[in-house]
Amino acid sequence: MATHKSAEKRARSTARKQVVNRARRTRAHSALVKVESAITAKDFKGAMAALRAAQSELARAAGKGIISKNRAARKMSRLSARIKALKTK
Repeated sequence: MATHKSAEKRARSTARKQVVNRARRTRAHSALVKVESAITAKDFKGAMAALRAAQSELARAAGKGIISKNRAARKMSRLSARIKALKTK
């Protein structure tokens, strides 16, 4: 446990940030789940709308350092490729 005044303050701020970061990660994950379910249902328009929202959430999470920028880009790229494949079928 923290014994110095500065370490105690750091522990408090870390706990606050942890709550915020968990909420951000959850929002990004929920957006991805919506895209996945639309793709599974073969709903092209729904998947496109969900992808737009997911891209925004992923970019925000990557900008805040919740996930890496490369991971966000990779997720967006793979999801858009799967949606594009839906359109061609």
